[in-house]
Parts: sequence; structure tokens; C-alpha cells
Amino acid sequence: MKAATVSQLKKELLYRNPDELLELCLRLSKFKKENKELLTYLLFEADDEAGYIAIVNTEVDLWFSEINTTSYYYIKKSVRKILRNLKKYIRYSGKKETEVELLLHFCQKLKQLTPSIQKNTVLTNLYLRQLVYIQKKIALLHVDLQYDYGLLLQKLQE
Repeated sequence: MKAATVSQLKKELLYRNPDELLELCLRLSKFKKENKELLTYLLFEADDEAGYIAIVNTEVDLWFSEINTTSYYYIKKSVRKILRNLKKYIRYSGKKETEVELLLHFCQKLKQLTPSIQKNTVLTNLYLRQLVYIQKKIALLHVDLQYDYGLLLQKLQE
């Protein structure tokens, strides 16, 4: 996700009412380094959550394609970095459905990674921990969503 320039943010803030500005600023104060990215999300992408998910999934695909697969050491470092960035984007959204969708996509990409993560204990454990985490998050969703995401999770657990 590319952050908007300061002038673009300023122009967008001119169209917001004081109550919205207060809410944005309070939420912004919780973050340090990623303030500009968070404000970009809140102003431009919060209304289109599906578009945001698509953008983040595209970035995850790009990150996975750039992984140095010559050694499991480099794979582990890259996968941890991808997960760290993904968690940051999940924090921006704050929606459980978005979190589940993004983590499911991450796990799908991790499972498809070559060489296989099954040959490395650390990567396998990371993958399994994410599946357990997703399962806990799915339990908090609406019943219809639980069923849909549960099917996707089942495919990943096979």
C-alpha cells in the first residue's frame, strides 16, 4: 500500500467534519511510524474493504514472489517479515473479517511455497500457529461467515 502525500491528506481532511477529525486523530495517536499509512487507509480505503483486501493480497503475492529460496534461513526471515507487515495492515483495518481473509491468503501462499515448508520445522510450526489463530478468529464471526471461512480453513489443514 502506497501512502498518500501530505498535500493529498490535507485536501481530504478539509472535507471531514470536526467529529470525524477527532476520531481519526485519536486513532492515529496509537501508532508511531505508520501514521501516514494509517491515515491513508482511514481516508481513502476504509469505505472499500474488499478493495483494501485485494490491494494487500496483491502485495503479499509480490512479497512471496521475491523470497530468496536458496536456503531455508532466507525463507524464514522473509516469511516472518511478510507476516509482520501483514499484521500491520490488519491492525489498520481492525475488522475481524479482513483479518481472517488476509491470514487465509497468507497461509495459502505459504503452503504453495517451493521448496515445501514441510521440510522445515520452524516454517511448519509458524504455518500451524497461524491456522490455529485463524480458527480462533473465525469462531468470533457471524455464523454464515464461520461456515464459509471454515471450508477454506479445512482445505488448508489437509
